[in-house]
Amino acid sequence: MQPLTPDECRALGSLIEKALTTPAQYPLSLNALQLSINQKSNRDPVVELDEASVLRAVDGLASKSLARAVNLSGARVEKFRHIANETLGLRAPELSLLSELLLRGPQTAGELRSRASRMHQFESIALIENTLKTLSEPSGADAGTARGALVQEIPASPGERATRWMQLLQPRLHPLQTSTTRVEQSEAQTPRVDLGALEALTLRVSQLEQAVEALKRARPSL
Repeated sequence: MQPLTPDECRALGSLIEKALTTPAQYPLSLNALQLSINQKSNRDPVVELDEASVLRAVDGLASKSLARAVNLSGARVEKFRHIANETLGLRAPELSLLSELLLRGPQTAGELRSRASRMHQFESIALIENTLKTLSEPSGADAGTARGALVQEIPASPGERATRWMQLLQPRLHPLQTSTTRVEQSEAQTPRVDLGALEALTLRVSQLEQAVEALKRARPSL
């Protein structure tokens, strides 16, 4: 499958999320999808896509057979739904994890269990791991549609114990951040100390202390 654009990834993740969390308000109008894409919770990074960008994203998903426009009886506006379940041969557990990875980037199995629970309830970490392994295989379990791997396990970085998982619909959507990178970023944010200024300050304090001691000795006792 052709890689998705970042906007298409956010649109697909949002459509899957709303289908699983608010089925009564699904499919979504263009305005509702825009609000979902731009919401500030459960998103990393937070984005601000305009209506034209959202429309281009759903058009792109439609060209890849991942979304479809629908006209519901009595509805005044056109609405949109994902068809990832049909095209990729996925069920609710797999869809919920794929959506979470699209919306927030690489995560551990424990993080996915906590965050994806709003879409599908997983009883254990083992179930999460089994579902991720299914997604990492070239074809889904019981799926009649051939597809490539949708997720990939990331080896644990030095100093970390748990491995993370990333989605492969757009591998560069969330740049991988290793523990080394995080340390470098932390060091970059730490204020640098001017050693020359520190030495000058230390000398100044010492001179003031000596002057105070001299004044004490010169002052007559009361």
